[in-house]
Amino acid sequence: MSVLKAAQSANTAFSEIPIIDLKDIGDPHPDVQLALAKQIRDACIDVGFFYVKNHDISEETIALALESMKTYFALPLETKMELDNSKTSNFKGFNAVFSSNNDPNGAGDMHEGFEFGWEALNDAPGVLDTHHSNDGAMAGANVWPEVPGFRDALLHYYHGAVGLGKNLFPLFARALDLAPDFFDDKTRNSAALMRVLHYPPQTGPIDERVIGIGAHTDFECFTILWQQPGMQALQVRNTRDEWVDAPPIPGTLVINLGDQFARWTNDVFKSTVHRAANRSGAERYSIPLFFGVDYDVLLEPIASCVSAERPPRYEVMTAGDYVKMRLQATYGH
Repeated sequence: MSVLKAAQSANTAFSEIPIIDLKDIGDPHPDVQLALAKQIRDACIDVGFFYVKNHDISEETIALALESMKTYFALPLETKMELDNSKTSNFKGFNAVFSSNNDPNGAGDMHEGFEFGWEALNDAPGVLDTHHSNDGAMAGANVWPEVPGFRDALLHYYHGAVGLGKNLFPLFARALDLAPDFFDDKTRNSAALMRVLHYPPQTGPIDERVIGIGAHTDFECFTILWQQPGMQALQVRNTRDEWVDAPPIPGTLVINLGDQFARWTNDVFKSTVHRAANRSGAERYSIPLFFGVDYDVLLEPIASCVSAERPPRYEVMTAGDYVKMRLQATYGH
């Protein structure tokens, strides 16, 4: 079945999010790769979200990243504001609670975060790696707080997640009836932006306009999300406008598609609306890594996703310009 026919026959009012086992992702046998790609295609068309297990990011790496996040976010606000992302042209650095607003109908996002992009572990902190310079709309080096171990712990997790993302692209290509190397020349300097997030507990009367992060879609091809165990916060909206819980599942990460894939696939792959609200009564932490393509790549509709009955739906623009446009709308600068 072609990707377009699969999209036409999809049942989109999902009630749960599938779990895909990546234990055989390194098996080169075409039948193994095609079986994995079919699972991914079904999830991308029906839901736009799926969990992965056996992803090869160690629990130790995750634990070190979490401890560093807790140390950083416990700093006084004035210290964190020294690296406020409004001071940079590429939105890297710190954002305070309510400084972003992902849902235009909301009253601000009740979380704080810290964002950074590619940097080699052996480089001096904040030095721009010329092989991953992300030239264009989002160019520029990272900024780092003076917190011992913070940079190294987060970059170790970052590189593990980037490795996972690189391994997923051939499966996404097969899922779209494309050659496995279709994305290779488009992801040489992939725009992989990572945020570490802290959601203070929300108490008192529920106001649907103020939640941890308002209803939105992500900007890039896909997001790799680690969620803190034991805290339900993430919800995904299906086509019946029902919110479906996406709880943390031990040993898994969440993969959700973003707008770059939706534009590239002419909406065959879903960029699904989601939100998060921390009503656990405790501090919540999460780590999304937003994985895109090189910033100069044109987001032109893929041939297998266009037909006379399904003409192109989006204006063509570069991946970098799209991300910059969305970030400017989110942060208001």
